[in-house]
Amino acid sequence: MFVAVDPAIGIVGFYTLSSFTISLPDLPTEIGRKLPRYGSIPTALIGRLARDERVRGTGVGEILLADAVRRVLQVAATIAIFAIVVEAKDENAADFYKSFGFVPFPDQPARLFMMTSTVEQAREAADKD
Repeated sequence: MFVAVDPAIGIVGFYTLSSFTISLPDLPTEIGRKLPRYGSIPTALIGRLARDERVRGTGVGEILLADAVRRVLQVAATIAIFAIVVEAKDENAADFYKSFGFVPFPDQPARLFMMTSTVEQAREAADKD
């Protein structure tokens, strides 16, 4: 578990990371057909990312998400991780993830993903600026 701490308030947010797999049929068809025919595809799961209501609107959620993605990319440099998966607890959480480019699984709108290649391309483009 990774936590964000404010010296005056205490813990203001947290998230977990774990390995996860998805099956090809769970992915959008246009993505799944480009992948090898393995039974499962390796991903990373950002578990219950949350922030304290007292710090709403201060960017803590965004910082936690960025930190999680950065850690996943570090691991992805060594082992195969096709995508980063999140589970939104409600519509607001889903909208939060969508605002950063996460896409819902076709049959599970509360489960969203972003391909690590997409994140890498964005990072490379930002490094050029």
